[in-house]
Amino acid sequence: MALIALLSSVPLLTGCWDRLEIEDRAVVLGISVDAIDPSEAEKEDEITHLRGSYLEPGGSMIRLGVQIAVPGRIPLGPGEGGGSGQGSSKRTVWVMDVPGYTIDDALMNLQQQLSGQLFFGHLRVIVVSESLARKGIQNLNDYLRRNSQLRRMAWMMVTKGKALDLMKSAPELERVPTLYLMSTMDSAVRMGKFPTNYVGMYWSRASKKGQEGFLPYVEMKKEQNIELKGMAYFKKDRMVGVTKPFEIATYMVIKGLNPAGYRAFVRLGNPERTVMVYATSRKSKINVDIRNGLPHFDVNIFTELNLEEKVSNELTVNRSSLLREVGKQNEKALLSSVESLIEQTKQAHSDIFGFGEYVRAMKPGYWRTHVKSKEAWQEMYPRITVDFHIHSRIRRIGMKAR
Repeated sequence: MALIALLSSVPLLTGCWDRLEIEDRAVVLGISVDAIDPSEAEKEDEITHLRGSYLEPGGSMIRLGVQIAVPGRIPLGPGEGGGSGQGSSKRTVWVMDVPGYTIDDALMNLQQQLSGQLFFGHLRVIVVSESLARKGIQNLNDYLRRNSQLRRMAWMMVTKGKALDLMKSAPELERVPTLYLMSTMDSAVRMGKFPTNYVGMYWSRASKKGQEGFLPYVEMKKEQNIELKGMAYFKKDRMVGVTKPFEIATYMVIKGLNPAGYRAFVRLGNPERTVMVYATSRKSKINVDIRNGLPHFDVNIFTELNLEEKVSNELTVNRSSLLREVGKQNEKALLSSVESLIEQTKQAHSDIFGFGEYVRAMKPGYWRTHVKSKEAWQEMYPRITVDFHIHSRIRRIGMKAR
């Protein structure tokens, strides 16, 4: 009792013993990773903690760029100014780049040039150059997946050209360049231009035994805006191909993903009888069976369309038979597109559709006996057969009947 009375008379004080003031943090908003040409690797003199050391791993080098928020400059609401020009005294971010042998090595080199501690809790965009992605991004994936600060809802993308150029861009529509890249991809998902594919979802797909991952493939244009050029698809951690822009819609059709956001021309005979249609809804069901010792897939696809415009006044839209003809022609064009994309991924041994996961789920005995591993499915994927059954229907033709 005396001890309890003694403790109750002593004030208990608590505090943030491991606190780190926000001014002492270097908040990283975006990361870019490029491959360094071997002829230029020897010219790099910023390797401060490994060069000449017995720990030097050798091999190819990378250039890591980071976009760091300038304290007190990040806008919290609408205000003055347009782009975040690099020469402006009101710049919101600071872009730095350093070489390194690995991601962690480059970040250590970067940390030796900064007073604040690097913080990745607000990292929103990771950009990888196409040249590095084709060599493989195993090291990048490994480091980021082990980093507990990284949000799994960040965007990772592959760019045509140098990734560092996107970190240094100054788009007019956003004062924080990384937020422009992030909002571009979020808007693409919202408008049906790209499937939801945050970095955590990419890692999940790439980790599955019967599926491969994909990333958005972008290119920076003259006005420092970016264009979504297609899907970069992978075999394990190595990029093996890229689709055309419209083949993003083809992938979403096969998977039955909504919202639908792409338009296409449908020709009814001669070029004067051409209309523009807009997909509004999709449904897809995939069934798997074993035929001749190999998996066979039946993909049933249903799409709803709106008739957006006529190319010429030679065509009069006033008959239900004509609308059915539009639907039939759209089915033919869509069939050609999906078969082309399937063949393209077969040649690359990259099952981005997850057909292997259907085999694992619906034919587990066959998987355990004949497939067993991711590598075996990669070899089997080019030999599978897929039949598509496509149905299209025109729902709306607008307010004009002719």
